[in-house]
Amino acid sequence: RLGVNVCFKRLFESAAAQPPQPQPRLPVHTDKHLRSSTMPEYKAPLRDIRFVRDELLGYEEHYQSLPGCEEATPDMVNAILEEGAKFCEQVIAPLNRVGDTEGCTWSPEGVKTPAGFKEAYQQYVEGGWPSLAHDVNHGGQGLPESLGLAISEMVGQANWSWGMYPGLSHGAMNTLDAHGTDEQKHTYLTKLVSGQWTGTMCLTEPHCGTDLGMLRTKAEPQADGSYKISGTKIFISSGEHDMAENIVHIVLARLPDAPAGTKGISLFIVPKFLPDTNGDVGERNGVACGSLEHKMGIHGNATCVMNFDAATGYLIGPANKGLNCMFTFMNTARLGTALQGLAHAEVGFQGGITYARERLQMRALTGPKAPEKAADPIIVHPDVRRMLLTMKAFAEGNRAMVYFTAKQVDIVKNSQDAEQKKQADAMLAFLTPIAKAFMTEVGFEAANHGVQIYGGHGFIAEWGMEQNVRDARISMLYEGTTGIQALDLLGRKILMTQGEALKGFTKIVHKFCQANEGNEAIGEFVAPLAALNKEWGDLTMKVGMAAMKDREMVGAASVDYLMYSGYACLAYFWADMARVAAEKLAAGTTEEGFYKAKLQTARFYFQRILPRTRAHVDSMLSGADNLMDMDVENFALGY
Repeated sequence: RLGVNVCFKRLFESAAAQPPQPQPRLPVHTDKHLRSSTMPEYKAPLRDIRFVRDELLGYEEHYQSLPGCEEATPDMVNAILEEGAKFCEQVIAPLNRVGDTEGCTWSPEGVKTPAGFKEAYQQYVEGGWPSLAHDVNHGGQGLPESLGLAISEMVGQANWSWGMYPGLSHGAMNTLDAHGTDEQKHTYLTKLVSGQWTGTMCLTEPHCGTDLGMLRTKAEPQADGSYKISGTKIFISSGEHDMAENIVHIVLARLPDAPAGTKGISLFIVPKFLPDTNGDVGERNGVACGSLEHKMGIHGNATCVMNFDAATGYLIGPANKGLNCMFTFMNTARLGTALQGLAHAEVGFQGGITYARERLQMRALTGPKAPEKAADPIIVHPDVRRMLLTMKAFAEGNRAMVYFTAKQVDIVKNSQDAEQKKQADAMLAFLTPIAKAFMTEVGFEAANHGVQIYGGHGFIAEWGMEQNVRDARISMLYEGTTGIQALDLLGRKILMTQGEALKGFTKIVHKFCQANEGNEAIGEFVAPLAALNKEWGDLTMKVGMAAMKDREMVGAASVDYLMYSGYACLAYFWADMARVAAEKLAAGTTEEGFYKAKLQTARFYFQRILPRTRAHVDSMLSGADNLMDMDVENFALGY
């Protein structure tokens, strides 16, 4: 097979022959005024990634069981992860502060990205990274989606703003692969897979965000089968930039005879430059960036107002079924945004642990721990440890959840077993809103802890922690807010399936608890997890019965239900990680500290974090009246 890019084949062969000798590349931008020496350096969490993939979730067996994934052998995967980590640590992480400080620059000729971004992207393309997990028929390497996700995790942690440029392309590729014609795939997909062109998704308009049924962008049919697209889209990430020679916009618009609402939306390809007869960049299309948004964070990514002025576009999929097709893109983006929650928790933890080990303040309450120094490192103080352990619990727990979800993506894409695909698809539908909303909510919490550990220094830019908070805040908004994800989970995925979507996951938890009922090493986790799992089903029944009497109950309970579900999911993953750690310790290991830390973090999660579910239970069962009874005009009384 030609599924694996030549560069990775050589990498694999070299790794098999002898241990690789790292050849660090200089960062593409080294302006000392913009990259302060006080910022903690990013280190890819390869040991924990391997723990989750290899020891917890059995990725080696997973890949060998799926047609088309056999080339992802342990040696190949490790070589790719190592090289991906080097690229993230040495090339794009040094640009993170540069992107925040410089931002993007608009001009009538186009948008210029921060110094070094374009050069780093060229290295990314030359390394074959964009094509990693895409079809060999379109120039991809045919490796599993879940392996691509592991690279995306490290890219996002190193520099979220930079990572959004290739990240949006991934969704465009999946949409074209699923719904495009053969001609469209040949013209656009091959260039997107190679990274020569990048992609976007264009949904939101000034008057409509979540409610896409209100969109007004028009698509006028032309005699040659194309369409003229006219309208304005806002909040378009990576909508205009100088990193690639062309940008392929995936755009929602209405045909002249389209029915009202969401049933009258179609999907179109609208390139920045129209391809010529050879498929290369041709004449400029009628689409341009009107302005850049001034944002709280992710300054290194161009968030654009895009104006379509009779731009030439091409229909993707059936007319008036564009929203159905766009969900391919949106679900990809939602999992990508879940990774953002993980990224900001990891960055906050890495910065926090570095500072807490070095910063001297006060003495431990039980007596000096560093008597030779003027004060003790702040890591000795219980409250600092509370914040560090919270970040660690969320970063490592959410890594397990998103990698479990990625396994379902592999199965849906590669399995030839219809029943297995069906079950994985149902699991993916259930977990996606939880992963997107819960992981970003607690990721933002973790980012805030990163600032708090630094004290006043956390509020100062050069330490990098305040940027982490600003960059994290968008994650709870785009690709559907927490409230929208919660309505999707409770209303569509749970109540509309009469709880069937939930049962797929709770059965896994139930079997785990049964299998480990007598396991004394993790008994402290199994019993509360079993009780929580039963309560989850009971709560779902209670909320469903209440919603039958009052439809407002769905919206009133949904966010608490989603957060409860997220904490319950992490309880299962932490219990399972504790099981693996206990087995490794019992068998004897040279990494005793690593596995002991897993057990201790699991204990912290169950004793300090999981009790939050009690408040969510009380809140979701309190009904809708405490939200809906107040008259609208009474909200603002007292001013």
